[in-house]
Amino acid sequence: MGKQAGRVVGASGMRGAAGEFVTRVTARNRLPLDYSVASLRVVDFLVDGLRKGGADQERVREPLFALGAYVGEVLVRRAGAVWVELDETQRAYFGQPVGVRMPDGRVWNPLGKVLNRFEAGGPEESLQTFYLTLHGRARRRSAA
Repeated sequence: MGKQAGRVVGASGMRGAAGEFVTRVTARNRLPLDYSVASLRVVDFLVDGLRKGGADQERVREPLFALGAYVGEVLVRRAGAVWVELDETQRAYFGQPVGVRMPDGRVWNPLGKVLNRFEAGGPEESLQTFYLTLHGRARRRSAA
């Protein structure tokens, strides 16, 4: 489970964690966090702001967790993913307790991807690019 505000959050609580984050952040700012693919650019910007502000990862653990929950929820809503509890091997590999499973069965780690953006920054760690190059997304259905 991940931790947010001192409480443990499993796969079933990730949608709520993302929703709480959006409510809290958009109440103070007019950020376009609408679960769209385009909104992932805003997440890139927010993570970069935390990094450039000089905060160490431990001090911004909760905001990074919330941003990861948001990125995962974009995958759920836009790419057909579902939140899953990771098994022991996946936890060891990803360093996270939860992830998302894509329609093709692949498992991805949005929480870790946000941490990578925070630690490394740069365009190669873009969360929007992560989504756009993501394998295993549900294919769009064309109108018949």
